[in-house]
Amino acid sequence: MKVLLSGNEALAEGAVRVGCRYYFGYPITPQSEIPAYMSKRLRQVGGVFLQAESELAAINMVYGASAAGARVMTSSSSPGISLMQEGISYLTGAELPAVIVNVMRGGPGLGNIAPSQSDYWQATKGGGHGDYYNIVLAPYSVQEMADFAGIAFDLADKYRSPVLILADAILGQMMEGVELREEFSSVDGEKEWALTGAKGRPPNLIRSLFLKEGYLERHNNKLQRKFQKMREREIRYQLITSDTPSILLVAYGSMARVCKAVIDILREEGIKAALFRPITLWPFPYQHLKNLSSGVQFIFVVEMSAGQMLEDVKLAVEGSCPVYFYGRLGGGVPTPEEIKERINCRLRQE
Repeated sequence: MKVLLSGNEALAEGAVRVGCRYYFGYPITPQSEIPAYMSKRLRQVGGVFLQAESELAAINMVYGASAAGARVMTSSSSPGISLMQEGISYLTGAELPAVIVNVMRGGPGLGNIAPSQSDYWQATKGGGHGDYYNIVLAPYSVQEMADFAGIAFDLADKYRSPVLILADAILGQMMEGVELREEFSSVDGEKEWALTGAKGRPPNLIRSLFLKEGYLERHNNKLQRKFQKMREREIRYQLITSDTPSILLVAYGSMARVCKAVIDILREEGIKAALFRPITLWPFPYQHLKNLSSGVQFIFVVEMSAGQMLEDVKLAVEGSCPVYFYGRLGGGVPTPEEIKERINCRLRQE
């Protein structure tokens, strides 16, 4: 049976149903429904909710709960995630699993509370200091907001590393029917590395500080091997097409929903179009997009930004076909009609 939820509520409920019992965060629009929901829901399942005094405090509380073996989550919106970057780097360096949600808003600076996708670089290129990556999942429906919470926690535990869910104000605020898991899940097995007390075994040590000569380099090499496994095993994407396309649209998140409408309009006009939707923004599906690029007239990228994913698309294509772009900034939302018109302009020029 489906229930009607907003994206923020669906994500929070999805997290609870896969064993998240600790949430630390700070309210900021447009994600404040997540902490509001968790403040009520975690009490019902014996969990802990704490509104921290700041985003800096929240991410370090996440560090402590994760070190003790808990399934823990925080959420924020763009400037709040910026404040968490040092802690995210610490979590990655200490190999601690956690789920971090960014419901993006317009920037830079405080910007506004309208939808945006201008945090792509921050999320996918390692926004904090050091050589690191985090898996980044990009939902495009309220159902996926709920489902990706479980995927994110499983991946975080699998790799002992933070996982980011990158949404935007449209996905956070919109409401749709959602199928929820019927049963609650417990934490995914015993975490032998956690700081749960020695109990007759050698004590565990969790740290990201390595001062002895060569130790940090060895640790970094270990992390890089982990990141390579993620690249090999965790790529996710969706290709929406019913025939051999002549043009390929590339978009993620809520813009993929808009582009899905665009390809339907183009098909009615006799233009064969398809949509490539990256689901993991990191690791990015470079090879899969490269394989498709050689068979199309051109690729058209749509973002609510100045063109951040655009760079990864160009890297994937490697010049095998033209790549064009349309984006709007600071809370501007491209419409299907705008996108279609710009594609038609390109078709006339080709």
